Amino acid sequence: MFDQRVLELAEQLVTRATGLGMWITTAESCTGGLIAGALTSVSGASSCVGSGFVTYSNDAKMDALGVSFDSLEKYGAVSEEVAREMAHGAKKTARADLALAVTGIAGPLGGTSEKPVGLVFIAAAGGTDPEKIVVERHEFGNIGRSEVRIATVVAALELGLRSLHISS
Repeated sequence: MFDQRVLELAEQLVTRATGLGMWITTAESCTGGLIAGALTSVSGASSCVGSGFVTYSNDAKMDALGVSFDSLEKYGAVSEEVAREMAHGAKKTARADLALAVTGIAGPLGGTSEKPVGLVFIAAAGGTDPEKIVVERHEFGNIGRSEVRIATVVAALELGLRSLHISS
C-alpha cells in the first residue's frame, strides 16, 4: 500500500513516540487519512496513535478542530494559519502529545496563481516541546494528485520525527 520510504518513516515515528510514552494524532485535509494510515500500518502503533481527524471540509475543520471561521475567511483553508489551528485543535481535542496537520491543494483542479496545485502546509504541534507549533510550506508542484498526497505524507512524517528530535 505504501512505499518503503513511507513505511520506514512511520516505523521510526511510532518507535520513537512509543519509547517516549507520547501519543500522536493527525488532522488531515488533502491527505484524507493517509498519514494515520501510514502510522497504523506499523505493528504496535496502538501504543502511540490514539486518533486521527479527516477534516476535508471547512465545516469539519471548525466543528472537529476548532479552526476559526475568521481564519478560514481571511486566509483560506490552505494557509499557514489554518494548518496551525488544525494542529493545535487536534492536539487539544485528542489530548495528544504530538499532532500532525496538513492542508493543501492536491489537484489537478483547485489551484490559483497565489495558491498553485501542489501547495501544502504541514504543521506539528507539541512533541518534545509541548507548546511549540511548527508550520512548513511545501510546493510540490503539479506532479499528480496521488504524488502530492504521498509527498505530503513523507514530509509530515519527517516533521513529526524532527518534533521528537530525530533526523529523518
